Amino acid sequence: MSTIFPSLEWLEALSRKLNSDAKYAQIARNWEGDMCVVIEPGGPLLEKQLYYLDLWHGQCRRTEILKDLPSIRPKFVLSATYDNISHIMKGELDPMQAMMTRKLQVKGSMAYMMRNVPTVLDFVRCAREVTTEILS
Repeated sequence: MSTIFPSLEWLEALSRKLNSDAKYAQIARNWEGDMCVVIEPGGPLLEKQLYYLDLWHGQCRRTEILKDLPSIRPKFVLSATYDNISHIMKGELDPMQAMMTRKLQVKGSMAYMMRNVPTVLDFVRCAREVTTEILS
């Protein structure tokens, strides 16, 4: 099944992957924090996308596409332009380097993120593995 990033199908595929991936479950076993990924328009993406993921101890308890951010107050908000996030999804941009250079902006505890780099990187691995196509 083709999962085009970004899309509802992609978000659902990511949730299934996170909940069935033994490596992610082990690495993220202590992670406590929901997040919203904000994808700013650019290239073929004409409207802002907001993807909510409730991540807790190696599981994804819930996902949702949000209309706006004030409807929910996640522990982390990750924001990037479509171009930058698609480079991360294609493996052309390292997610930690993107955070450090503010190509991927983080609202929330950067110290918590830095203490949990393996979890962050494995989350990105799972996201990349379910991405069969990038919106073009």
